[in-house]
Amino acid sequence: MKFTLKDYQSDAVREVLVNLKKARTRWHAEGERNAFSLTAVTGAGKTVMAAAVFEALFHGDDEYDFDADPGAVVLWFSDDPALNEQTRFRLMEASDRIDPSDLKVVEYNNFNRATFEAKKIYFLNTQKFSKNSLLVRGFDQEELEAKAGDLLPETRPDLRAYTLWDTIRNTIEDPSLTVYFVLDEAHRGMGNFTANAQNARATIVRRIINGASGVPGMPVVWGISATVERFDQAIKASNEHNKLKNVVVDSAKVQESGLLKDVIILDIPDAAGDFDTVLVRRATERLRESTEGWVAYAKQQAETNVVAPLMVLQIPNKPDPNLVGQALQTVFRTWPELRTDCVANVLGEHRVEKFGDYTVPYISPEQVQDHTWIRVLIAKDAISTGWDCPRAEVMVSFRAAADRTHITQLLGRMVRSPLARRIPGNERLNSVFCLLPHFDKKTAESVVDALMKGGDDETQPSFARVLVNPREMTPHPEVSDAVWEKFESLPSQTRPQKGAKPVKRLTALAHELAVDGLLADAGKKAHAAMHKVLDAAQDKFRDDIVARRQSVITVDGTTLHANLQSKKRSFDEFHEAADMAVINDFFHRAARVFGLPVANTYAQFLAQKAADPDDPDSLLDALDDARTDIAALGLVSNVQPFFDTAADRQAKAWLEEYRTAIKQLPDDRQESYRQIREMSTEPQDVDLVRPERKDEMSEERLGETTKRLPTYKNHLLCDSEGNYPAKLNDWEEAVLAKESKRDGFKFWYRNPQQPGQSSLGIAYLDDAEYKIVRPDFIFFAVENDGAVVADLVDPHGTQYSDAVPKLRGLAQYAATHPAAFRRVESVAEVNGKWRVLDLTRAEVRQAIATTTLSAAALFESEVANDYV
Repeated sequence: MKFTLKDYQSDAVREVLVNLKKARTRWHAEGERNAFSLTAVTGAGKTVMAAAVFEALFHGDDEYDFDADPGAVVLWFSDDPALNEQTRFRLMEASDRIDPSDLKVVEYNNFNRATFEAKKIYFLNTQKFSKNSLLVRGFDQEELEAKAGDLLPETRPDLRAYTLWDTIRNTIEDPSLTVYFVLDEAHRGMGNFTANAQNARATIVRRIINGASGVPGMPVVWGISATVERFDQAIKASNEHNKLKNVVVDSAKVQESGLLKDVIILDIPDAAGDFDTVLVRRATERLRESTEGWVAYAKQQAETNVVAPLMVLQIPNKPDPNLVGQALQTVFRTWPELRTDCVANVLGEHRVEKFGDYTVPYISPEQVQDHTWIRVLIAKDAISTGWDCPRAEVMVSFRAAADRTHITQLLGRMVRSPLARRIPGNERLNSVFCLLPHFDKKTAESVVDALMKGGDDETQPSFARVLVNPREMTPHPEVSDAVWEKFESLPSQTRPQKGAKPVKRLTALAHELAVDGLLADAGKKAHAAMHKVLDAAQDKFRDDIVARRQSVITVDGTTLHANLQSKKRSFDEFHEAADMAVINDFFHRAARVFGLPVANTYAQFLAQKAADPDDPDSLLDALDDARTDIAALGLVSNVQPFFDTAADRQAKAWLEEYRTAIKQLPDDRQESYRQIREMSTEPQDVDLVRPERKDEMSEERLGETTKRLPTYKNHLLCDSEGNYPAKLNDWEEAVLAKESKRDGFKFWYRNPQQPGQSSLGIAYLDDAEYKIVRPDFIFFAVENDGAVVADLVDPHGTQYSDAVPKLRGLAQYAATHPAAFRRVESVAEVNGKWRVLDLTRAEVRQAIATTTLSAAALFESEVANDYV
């Protein structure tokens, strides 16, 4: 893969491969058909995950412990040829193991085969199977006779040797091949097929999946979508396929990854007319501001490719063209430097449109992202499924309030981050701005609820921060550099990755260090370090390796002798020397422990030491011996933890050695190292990033009225008047009041509860799964000697089921980082009395680690103190 997969993507790929292997085995052994789906939110990287699956399917993958299927045939199906082309391009963009020539678009003039070819991906769409399609003409004999009428066979339209249906049937019936049918946007094309509608006329896609007219059903069906209910219902109701467990991507992990924008800002004017020029002007100003922000960011990062943000004008189904023209006129008057030919439409009419004095060409939705000349896009309903445009950052919707579903759907098309990563410290560049002039605030609440709660099936995006008419916060002008330096020194933690391999982390780190010129020949040095570790393992586990080597080079078995006359049986053991095919199989198993690149270079390293330099043939023999030694080494159970510990130690040493140099790199390069830090089975420390700008709500709605939120002084971020608006609960109010009165207090920071480089996260274990808790407050004070110190104080809800696991995570964090904070305290009100657990004390941490009590009981126990 050209991309490093996110943790959740790697987990999903592993689960999909398990399903595919199971389905393939059942098909060839029992003739059983199987189906399942991969469901993930828009922007999760479904095509990238699919690329990783296809690489493993065609070529095998040691990381996923998956053997290649030499007879794999992939049929990728959607109902839109343009969407297929977009997918084909993205597969080429993501994969370095799939040759572009293996991605075949099936067309009449380039396809006529008895069977599909193995290790190829064929792109099909609904139109290829329509009655008028030349690819299927002649398959249905009755239909052909009806159309031909009295024409003699030799005068009938040109017939193909194999119709598309013939090719599908022949491929499915070929025992050496396995057809994997991948249905993109799997909720489409299934019709309203439910358990109560099994006799309904089948759609084309259901005919392909379930079989029809003598063509068998698909052996393996993999549906991909953000919403798979209709797909699941159709599979269940057909009774043609066994339903395997669906692969579901956790939307919270997608949000945490930075692939989705963090904030959606909704502006709801008190009153507005049709195509109000004031509102269009406001949206244009936001577009210009966003453009300037991206230009400044690119200049700061010395980046040549600048994000060109886009504004979507969403118009009613029957708009007045002159009013739309007036809106465009307002755009260009507000921003005179904007070219007037930067407008396009994605309307259903698929034609050039005339709006007032402006002629607006049509463009296919999936092409919008790549055509950066488009800065204003005119749309009606939610743009077609499968389309997304990360650079779409501003939307003005002139649709009626009743269209709130369309609003949420279109926003779902706009949530991907333009650079596929979070912009550190600048929330504005991680946001989407939406102006809703025809929505009152009450109706807008339904939009907010839909965006914050996500879909009913837990696969739709949910956003912790959906802001209505917010105010911008910037760094408090009185905060000293010393306070910010202390803030930036505080260690945050990443969520560990379950399947992380230390050697892969080390070699990835070596690659990045070499790319940035921080460590010359880093790859060679990483491999050399691991060779020394493997040498040490050979010495340390020598006796075990000798025994294992024998099992590698010898195949043991038993011969059964049956005497039919005496009715007696006997068993004789046999021992045969293994051939290189068997030895290579053991070697590849070992490569799953050591990583194939390291295993290969270590084999060459051993062979060169053992070979006779005057005998060229001896090198090949030495290489076979070396691979046998490595195969035996991989069978010794104690070797892997020994090897992994050393690889992890080397990676940590390099990360620490080059920590300062890495921090001087541009954001995109720092992001690469951040991802490498996260490639660990243990929580890893990452630095906090100083926030540069942040939007906050300044009022809340209470029934039919609005109420301004309380404002506070001395927050690290504030508005132009030095105030920070916040909705604090009673506990948070009490803690803030107490801490603000302590000697030396200077500033406070309300730690954001959503992921981001400016949010301090702490890892904790809950039911054997790592999660992240984000403590509420960080307070900054100056001691008598002038040193700036930080206090972490967390009002800790005791009523939640994970209250004790969170306490354990906080306690472990305090033990691991004793110098980061002056105080690390968890506070709670229990039975009307304020109590505190001082997590800097070893005896308190021990009590939390071993307790069988509830969180409330811990605060009431003798290990807690009164909070004064």
